[in-house]
Amino acid sequence: MARRKFDKAHKLSAVKLILEEGYSVKEVGRELDIHINSLYRWVAEYEKYGESAFPGHGSALFDAQYEIRKLEKENEILKEELELLKKFQGFLKKKKP
Repeated sequence: MARRKFDKAHKLSAVKLILEEGYSVKEVGRELDIHINSLYRWVAEYEKYGESAFPGHGSALFDAQYEIRKLEKENEILKEELELLKKFQGFLKKKKP
């Protein structure tokens, strides 16, 4: 059996039924024929990323790519801060009599 794919609108609708309309995950899963584990994952992703969750076709790969880009940016910032600290430390050593 092929794996089913759901588009962003379908996922958002299911998540909003749970979060905004107050339906249980079990009810939504049964009515929409979606496994409850998928629904829990969608809710968690929506709570983490809001309306920007489920980009493209809702691929989980985006989550990993997003995290990698975020960590790469953080790494660059930390490298720049380290260079500044090294320069400042050198400046302080020169200033001491």
